[in-house]
Amino acid sequence: MKILICAPTSREYRAMRFALDRAEALKHEYELREVGIGKALSSSGVSRALTLAEIEGVKFDMLAVVGFAAAALGRKQGDIIMPCKAIHHDAIIPEGFCPEITDPRMLCGKDEEYVFTGDSFVNADIVRDIKARFGVECGLFDMEIAAICQVAELYGNIPVVAVKYVSDVPEAGHSEHSYDEFADAHSDFTPLLERLEQL
Repeated sequence: MKILICAPTSREYRAMRFALDRAEALKHEYELREVGIGKALSSSGVSRALTLAEIEGVKFDMLAVVGFAAAALGRKQGDIIMPCKAIHHDAIIPEGFCPEITDPRMLCGKDEEYVFTGDSFVNADIVRDIKARFGVECGLFDMEIAAICQVAELYGNIPVVAVKYVSDVPEAGHSEHSYDEFADAHSDFTPLLERLEQL
């Protein structure tokens, strides 16, 4: 498969670049792009990458969103998760009014967890609120995946997979400083690349 790897931040980009540069005999063909953090920047960055690919006659079989994410209780720092669905957690819209925004998007991951996307770093209170609103006990929390899924739909329904390191568990007392410390200590995304190679 030809896979476009989408890294939201420069730190995530460097960690995946390091993994790709030292890898041997990869099964898939990869292109890596830094797409930007948050829903607007990441969707714009992915749109730009896919438009340039179309101009050059390149077709991707899959998009892979890699990086760090917060998780609910039940997960721990360092877990690698490939969630099966993505949904916007900050779209406060009556049910049925804008399904193109509120409906969950299917991902190619096998872990029976949602990733909840919103333009905020989540704390314990936000995580508890999301869990209550969506009726779940587990989940990941990021700032890009659901938006990138919408872009993938516009470009011919390209399948999307997410491979995320759990960087922090807010309900366990972790903060943005926990995220920074974890990310600084994980500058090699070889374990995430190995998960992609299993697809």
